[in-house]
Amino acid sequence: MDSMKWLLPNLTAPTWMDITIAVAFCVFGWLFQHFVLKKIITSSVSFLKKRQRNFQATVLAQFNNAIRYAFMSAVVVLSLSNLLKIFLFTHFATKNFVLSIMVFFAFKGIYDVLHYYTKQPLQLNNDEEQNVLLPFFLRIGKVLVMILAMFTIASFWDFNINGFLTGIGLTGVAIAFGIRDTLAHVFGGMSVALDNPFQIGDWIATEDQKIEGTIEDINLRSTLIQTGDKGLVYVPNSYLVNRPIYNLSKREKRKCELFLYVAAENEEEQLRSALSTIHQQIYLHANTEKEMIHVYIDEFHQTSYRVLVRFFVATNDTAVMLSVRQDVLFAIRQVVSEYDIVLAEETDDDC
Repeated sequence: MDSMKWLLPNLTAPTWMDITIAVAFCVFGWLFQHFVLKKIITSSVSFLKKRQRNFQATVLAQFNNAIRYAFMSAVVVLSLSNLLKIFLFTHFATKNFVLSIMVFFAFKGIYDVLHYYTKQPLQLNNDEEQNVLLPFFLRIGKVLVMILAMFTIASFWDFNINGFLTGIGLTGVAIAFGIRDTLAHVFGGMSVALDNPFQIGDWIATEDQKIEGTIEDINLRSTLIQTGDKGLVYVPNSYLVNRPIYNLSKREKRKCELFLYVAAENEEEQLRSALSTIHQQIYLHANTEKEMIHVYIDEFHQTSYRVLVRFFVATNDTAVMLSVRQDVLFAIRQVVSEYDIVLAEETDDDC
């Protein structure tokens, strides 16, 4: 007890009865928060959910631990105040410490709410279209909450915040040169968020086809993509920003394009009739778009013609598109056989 005189000059030695009362008060406080306070919070959350107030219910549920920890901290401080015969909440030597604890738990509750919605951002978005910026704002909000909590607690202890910020600014300039690549990825993530080229769940592919898969998550530095073989790829955002991205999920139709090489010795009328029949067969297929079907000779070579066959399938499903393409190929083969069209070999000159 003598070693604490420098902090609490009026400190008196507690009796065994004081110690017993303090311990009993702490035990009672723990039982109250565990069996009463916890139940009150849980019942309140259920009540809010029944009233369709999901946001308020989620906030209260995430504040559950912070409220209970703050309550137990207050119980401990009250017990010590009774034990030491000094009200620690207002005593000049301990009030800053007690305030720091309470502020910490208050900011922890806010942090827990932001952390919850960072993992499940769709619950904050009532629009049909996802807000890609929301995960960024939530992550930035978590960082700001931690910084604000640190500065708030530091202000209780008369910490020189201005000097600290000046030092941070000078240090930040030096660090920025060492993390240029990381900053490029972060700003790339901002660009992805602002342009909104894709959302979580979209199927994308890069122009060079090196990366193709479904968007799992969009972070400040990288984007998580699940490939077709169920692999997870962390792609730096600067990589995605600096090359064309195809959002395959937004397609309403798929283009099919193929080339048929026929010998130049075929009669013109016979060839025209065959191409017209191929066009008709494609038109009659149930899954092809009727407005845009091209079956024409588009190149002439020394010994052959190149026939362009282009049509669109009203689907975004690759399996359906390939099935329609297969049907068209069988139909073309049948037409070629019926009209006795002589095919030609594809050569380098033809290409």
